[in-house]
Amino acid sequence: MYNIGGGTELTNRELTGLLLDACGAGWDRVDHVPDRKGHDLRYSVDWSKARDELGYRPRHDFAAGLAATVAWYRDNRAWWEPLKRRSGRHPVR
Repeated sequence: MYNIGGGTELTNRELTGLLLDACGAGWDRVDHVPDRKGHDLRYSVDWSKARDELGYRPRHDFAAGLAATVAWYRDNRAWWEPLKRRSGRHPVR
């Protein structure tokens, strides 16, 4: 089994800030919730096995990959908006 990562480690808050910036949104779009019992303080993927055994290397750095992902969602709203509406949990803003 291989974990696939890219070597970038961010806190949830740091990642949220980068996503908000990429989307041109502010922190007012974030719903703050209390910590849950036993929440994870850190998410980290050790991808050294995939690197060493398979020669895996990320094709894009984190910033470029995030920008491409946000652009895809922005350009493909017709794909994901119906899914979001069907879930009934969050209106599309």
